[in-house]
Parts: sequence; C-alpha cells; structure tokens
Amino acid sequence: MSPMKVLILAEHDNATLKPATLHLVSAALQLGSDISILVAGQGCAAVADNASRIAGVSRVLLADNAVYQYQLAEALAPLVVQLASDAGAVLAAASTTGKNVLPRVAAALDVAQLSEILAIKDASTFVRPIYAGNVLATVQSLDAIKVATVRTSAFLPAPLATSGQAPIESVAIATAQDQSRFVSASHNVSARPELGAARVVVSGGRGLGSAENFKLLDPLADKLGAAIGASRAAVDAGYVSNDLQVGQTGKIVAPELYIAVGISGAIQHLAGMKDSKVIVAINKDPEAAIFQVADYGLVADLFQAVPELAKSL
Repeated sequence: MSPMKVLILAEHDNATLKPATLHLVSAALQLGSDISILVAGQGCAAVADNASRIAGVSRVLLADNAVYQYQLAEALAPLVVQLASDAGAVLAAASTTGKNVLPRVAAALDVAQLSEILAIKDASTFVRPIYAGNVLATVQSLDAIKVATVRTSAFLPAPLATSGQAPIESVAIATAQDQSRFVSASHNVSARPELGAARVVVSGGRGLGSAENFKLLDPLADKLGAAIGASRAAVDAGYVSNDLQVGQTGKIVAPELYIAVGISGAIQHLAGMKDSKVIVAINKDPEAAIFQVADYGLVADLFQAVPELAKSL
C-alpha cells in the first residue's frame, strides 16, 4: 500500500515562512510520509527554500504568481483543489487564511471539513474541540480526501533537516478571479514576538481600565521577551487592537508561560489559552474564574503587583 499523500498549505507573508508551517508538518507526518508543502504567493521563492529545509518534507510546490500575492481564498481554493486530486489529506493552520480557504476546498471536493484538530488517532480519526474547548470530540471521516484545519499549538514543530533539502517544483496553475479584490492591509510593526508563536505571553483584560493603563504590561513583557495579548473585553473596550485578542474568536496560544493580568477568565478567553504549559493569574477578585485554570494565582491589585514583578525580574 502506497503511503498517504498529504498536501499542506504553507503559512507565510511572501517573505517569511511562519512557524505554524513547521507544526503542520508534524501533524501531517502522523498521517503519511509523502508530504508536499504548497507555497502560493508572489516573490516567495525564499519562503519555498525555507520550507524545503523542514525535515520530513518530500517536495515543495511553488506557485509564484500575482494572482496569489494576497492569498485570497477565491484564488487559492481552486489551486488547492487541483493539487489535491491525488492526495489523501489537505491540511492548513486554523488561521485566518486556513479558515477562509479550506471550507471552499472541502465544498469543491464534496467532502466534510474537520475543524481545528488537536490530535490524530489514525488516518481517519481525529480529536477536535467543541463547546469552546470544554469538550473534546473524537470524530471519524470516511471521505477519500481528509480536509482539515489544524490547531498548530497542539503539535510540536518539525525540526529542520540536518542535511539536504526537498526539491522545489514550480506550479504553473493560475486562474484569475473577479469575485474579490485586495483593497488594503494594516500591519502593526512590533519588535515583540508574534503572538501565536511566542514562548511567553503577557495578556491584559478589562481590569486594566484603559488603553493608557494597558501599557503597564510593557515593562514586564520586555523583561520576559514576551508577546502582548488581550482578552475580548479589553479589545472591545478599545484598549488594544483586535489582532492581540486571545480566545475563541481571537488567537489560540499555548506558550510555555502565560500571564493573565486583570482577566476574569470567561469561557471565550479560556478556550484560547488554557493549553499553555504554565498559567499565572493576577487578579484582585479571589473568585475570578481564571484561578480555576491557573497554576499560580496572585490575589492582588495589579497596579501594584505588575510593576513590582517587573522590577524584581
């Protein structure tokens, strides 16, 4: 029996391969040994070169065309469908791009999509969260092609190959589409680690009280080399932009250390961070739900505790 072929949609920004792709390769290797990574974009040859150096990758498919510059789902989905014709599985990160592209791919292939898988039991059996992560469901797919988004924080990153690299094959498929068009993008430039891939995350909640007070977290984050996160309540209140939101409708993180400051611990937020290795909570309310998942809890006024903590580091 030939090994299952797995097609991975790479996460990148046309210049840099995102760490999520390494986690995707680890997941893919649990399904089969014939792993292809699709790098679709414009001017992304360097990304393909980086992808080819990941251990376990059989080949990299490079679709370098202006049609894919902004990785619009309407352009990417038909490409993935064509390349997946002989694959046993198609995987993408449970990111904005993955969640946008893969449902279209699944519909075109007439198969069901598996969302945010956390574990792989076998080639047709997967574990995924339901009810905001409070229940883990084991589901089985009998479809010929498994199409799944992956919660990458649940899988260790694949290492880089110690020698050699996978071959890079150019893909000439490029179908123009007029269903959507790119208008603009707004990027927050920061020297801090990317939130989804950071080893340490310091998050603030409604308890900080204002956008100005939210800056109280900066010295602590600087000392720890941490990314800054926020609860939905803090984002809705306008303290920070929504790209820092951690939770069910934000980013899913699983850092080695997660420090929750002034966060009550709503289910929506817990769904995005409860898989963190060590959770530290600082809140003046001893009954706050965040303490139920915290490994270490400090019942204190955050306006005193956080500066003292930063000073002591």
